Amino acid sequence: MAHAYIGDKDAYLKRLRRIEGQIRGLQRMVEQEEYCIDILTQVSAATKALQSVALGLLDEHLAHCVVDAAREGGPEAQTKVREASEAIARLVRS
Repeated sequence: MAHAYIGDKDAYLKRLRRIEGQIRGLQRMVEQEEYCIDILTQVSAATKALQSVALGLLDEHLAHCVVDAAREGGPEAQTKVREASEAIARLVRS
């Protein structure tokens, strides 16, 4: 079974590579003892970028994995809904 995000895999990888670059930039900022507020601003930007990826993956999961499992019914449907609820709870806490 292919995962829901496979159709957008290249876009997700591109975004994650961009975030990786942001994180490396943060490391450089700390190494170079940049101003705290500037570092915090960049941390916020990286956090928002990761949240955006997470929300995209969650949307794909709900639209495909959960919907498909709900159509089939049974324990798999309950499992997928529970997984989605737990993932949402983790995102809300972060």
